[in-house]
Amino acid sequence: MRGANSAKWVAGAIVIALAATACGGSDDDSSSGSGKGAGKAGGTFRLGITEPVAIDPYNAQESEGILVTDNLFTGLYEPTADGKVVPALATSKEVSADGKTWTFKIKPGTKFTNGEAVDAEAFIRGWNRVAQKTAASDVAYHLAGIAGFDDVQAGKATTMSGLSAPDANTLQVKLSAPDFEFYVKTTHTVFSPVPKVAGDAKNKTYNDAPIGNGPFKMQGSWQHNTSITLVRNDDYGLTKAKLDEVKISILNSNNGVTLEYQGFEAGTFDWARMPTPQLPAAKAKYDAQGEWIDENTNGMNYLLPITDNGPLKDKKAREAISYAIDRDAIIKGVFQGMQTKSTTILPPAFTSVYQKDLCQSCIKSDPAKAKQLAKEAGLTPGTTLELGYNTGAGHEEWIQAVKQQVEKVLGVKVKATGKPFAELLADQQKPGATGMYRFAWGADYPTPDNFLYPLLDTASINKDASGKVTGDNRGRYSNPAFDALLAKARATESEAGRNDLYKQAEKLAMDDMALIPLWNRTQLRLANTKKFADIKMDFHEDPNLAEISLK
Repeated sequence: MRGANSAKWVAGAIVIALAATACGGSDDDSSSGSGKGAGKAGGTFRLGITEPVAIDPYNAQESEGILVTDNLFTGLYEPTADGKVVPALATSKEVSADGKTWTFKIKPGTKFTNGEAVDAEAFIRGWNRVAQKTAASDVAYHLAGIAGFDDVQAGKATTMSGLSAPDANTLQVKLSAPDFEFYVKTTHTVFSPVPKVAGDAKNKTYNDAPIGNGPFKMQGSWQHNTSITLVRNDDYGLTKAKLDEVKISILNSNNGVTLEYQGFEAGTFDWARMPTPQLPAAKAKYDAQGEWIDENTNGMNYLLPITDNGPLKDKKAREAISYAIDRDAIIKGVFQGMQTKSTTILPPAFTSVYQKDLCQSCIKSDPAKAKQLAKEAGLTPGTTLELGYNTGAGHEEWIQAVKQQVEKVLGVKVKATGKPFAELLADQQKPGATGMYRFAWGADYPTPDNFLYPLLDTASINKDASGKVTGDNRGRYSNPAFDALLAKARATESEAGRNDLYKQAEKLAMDDMALIPLWNRTQLRLANTKKFADIKMDFHEDPNLAEISLK
């Protein structure tokens, strides 16, 4: 999941930062879903977001869109806040000895909010809808392991050959290569079932008012740049939500985080992020009242270098940038000490694979080494380096810190350009993109594969005929040895064996400086615990709407 539109930080005084210098198996699973709280039903929960890219499963991709889609749709499995994978509509799963055929039993009798049955065909319909070439989905690659996916993406077929329904409540999935973690991936909203009325992925009427099978349903349509309203789905097939309504205000992307905080202060929002300069005062005020949430999450922050074109094509140039950045100074001065430096691609939350200080150039700034590497890479003084970022989400100050540090150390000119988030994503995708971009990633599902495959596997570049990138490997990193390690990991049944291969793959990508790590992700939120019970941050860093209740 792209770490999103909405910034997790609005930075403070840049001057301070620079002064500081800077065999087959099966199981039988319960389908009861995650337990909900014991509070009262009712109430309207209010929060603000910036405009999502999509709220329909075919293209929901950042935290804003996932917030809505995840509450409108329910799939086979779902992730808990602490990273466990639990059954939702799946009552059992079975995998063949070779890891290539999965069979899921689906809870019978559940329905979409229009009364259509949620059965195996509904899942097949939804997955094929995403895979269509004409959908041009940015998240279709999650389905890439299914047999026939490539033919559908190429326009040679309209349905994936690997999907079948032996009966109404049995879904069989044949994969093109072994993947013993495939069921984990089905927690992503792209694997949602859809009703027949969904039609084509470009059906705007449906996409603006999706008919789903989740704990909530749409009230009216998505009012672009204004609002989205969800109401409880009283016919939900699992444990029903308790909130009557969720009112989502769509805020100005230029100052969304500030507006969230102001809304919480004014009592008009029940959940909010905060501008960094307000963090000490907000913590002092709200922590004592039990309204402060502070969590290290399954996310990371990077600079995304374009590796196939332009001045950062040479890995030494990318290393030079990394050595030129004084992360400690930026964390101290801009983030007021409320972030931790990253020295890896995978987050510390993945404790079984975490390899601290894998990125040597991230540990400590080294201007002399940065200059030498830049010289060897042909990154000469006066070269113009593009640095793209999304506006209104709190990135301006740290971006300026990075710009000034890199310019000072390497003598290059850094052209920092801010754009609305949707425009930034389009800019990353365009043929001939160059330079580097602000980039963050939060896990879609709890496995290292969800960082390594989408961000760094060659298959996740997914260029169309024009050269536009439609996958999440926006840096265009491609290394056959890396790809082979990931394929081998997927084909390894034991978790320990997979983890060893993930570690090898991460080290290879880090040695290539495929991404430039900056800081791990610590998320801070305010929550109205005076009025509501059972509020917490879910796996996607959003409020757990389906579990919140009135006090």
